[in-house]
Amino acid sequence: MIFTTLEHILTHISFSIISIVITIHLMNFLVYEIVELRDSSEKGMIAAFFSITGLLVSRWISSGHFPLSNLYESLIFLSCGFPIIYMIFKIGNQNHKNDLNIITAPSTIFTQGFATSGLLTKMHQSAILVPALQSQWLMMHVSMMLLSYAALLCGSLLSVALLVITFRKNIDIFCKGKGNNFLIKSFFFGEIKYLNEKISILKNTSFLSFRNYYKYQLTQRLDYWSYRVISLGFTFLTVGILCGAVWANEAWGSYWNWDPKETWAFITWAIFAIYLHTRTSRTNPSLQGTNSALVASIGFLIIWICYFGINLLGIGLHSYGSFTSTST
Repeated sequence: MIFTTLEHILTHISFSIISIVITIHLMNFLVYEIVELRDSSEKGMIAAFFSITGLLVSRWISSGHFPLSNLYESLIFLSCGFPIIYMIFKIGNQNHKNDLNIITAPSTIFTQGFATSGLLTKMHQSAILVPALQSQWLMMHVSMMLLSYAALLCGSLLSVALLVITFRKNIDIFCKGKGNNFLIKSFFFGEIKYLNEKISILKNTSFLSFRNYYKYQLTQRLDYWSYRVISLGFTFLTVGILCGAVWANEAWGSYWNWDPKETWAFITWAIFAIYLHTRTSRTNPSLQGTNSALVASIGFLIIWICYFGINLLGIGLHSYGSFTSTST
């Protein structure tokens, strides 16, 4: 009873913190950017991480096993993965503003919101692990897969934004008024001042207009961060698949069985391998970012099929990964 109450409290706290972070971003983008509010949003993402982690730890203690026994727990872990991705790049980029929480904050609140409100109440209850899941590999395999989903989803969303901007004919929205600088202020990471100092130079150039320069810089930043986040997610995905193969050999006597979950995991891996190849290819650099972003956008749909769609079928060796059990 105590742990159940604690879980409810931590759920509401984390949900409230993320809501405040999103509100702060809207205030900064639509009204006026305040440094103190930006710093508060960064601290809010860290606080949200600890709140969701506390929720998972409380379920771990109360159930006696790692909290990945059903779809609800896997969604909560996925929502925890988004702040983790944010903090990884925050730690690795101390000298730059990290505004990845413009993607990670909404992703966290939508995932947690669906887990708490979109699923039946009985699905929130921790279940006893089936024999196949009672293994040391559960924590390593499933956690790596869910962290990879979180990173790949964030990176894919950045690629989707890149495509929208690239193929948008009317780019006035990026150049007029304070209230219309949403994406520019999000991903220039403190470079607005530098760009303003170059306005006079840009206006005198014939090869690139000032307005298209904004568009060019924005797409470059989106491409840069999309590549970095997807590279991290691809690494997690590779480790997760390898751990799953070793676990499968212990449980079923075979490293690979080509059941639906494994097949779509391989498809996901192949899609993002193609993305990395396209992104780093030296042929036709002018279309490099656009082509790779298109592949990543396809990958966004593939991830949801692998993670969520296959569980609707409830077939194959991962049939315990359906709506009543673990999802990987």
